[in-house]
Amino acid sequence: MYSRSSEPVTFERDCQAVMVPQGDEVTLPAGAVGYITQALGGSFTVFVEGNLFRIAGEDADALGKEKPEPLRVPEDATDADIEALAWEQMRTCFDPEIPVNIVDLGLVYGCEVIHGDDGTRRIEVKITLTAPGCGMGEILAQDVRGKLEMIPTVVEADVEVVFDPPWNQSLMSEAARLETGMW
Repeated sequence: MYSRSSEPVTFERDCQAVMVPQGDEVTLPAGAVGYITQALGGSFTVFVEGNLFRIAGEDADALGKEKPEPLRVPEDATDADIEALAWEQMRTCFDPEIPVNIVDLGLVYGCEVIHGDDGTRRIEVKITLTAPGCGMGEILAQDVRGKLEMIPTVVEADVEVVFDPPWNQSLMSEAARLETGMW
């Protein structure tokens, strides 16, 4: 859950992290001290030694937190059910600097479920970024891909970062505009 106040944290083990907004991958050592500034969608943004880092949900234990539960779908789930779950999953993806999910930010331009003959599915998604030069583009695409591939029967998620049309704040939901103060 997002909090306007920071939660102190000491890393319980070495942990892979991504610098925000550069996108560089680093290892934060066990014993490092910092603050969790955002905990949304199963990932965490932490402030350590003057820098922001994104910690993936699978590394929640390094922060003393619980890992996300695996997803389940009914055996008779339709492609429409899987697409609805895909949109739910994308609502758990957040820009590490903004406490609003990428769907409400207007960063998802499309989502298509493709049903295979063997009962498996592929999902094709187009996303954009709030700024073309953002170093977090591939990290955000990996987050979306990982969340979609957690859906049972989905064997592949193709996430393409596009810049046409360019993102602007009119693409944001009303709730996102209220949260960010961007009117």
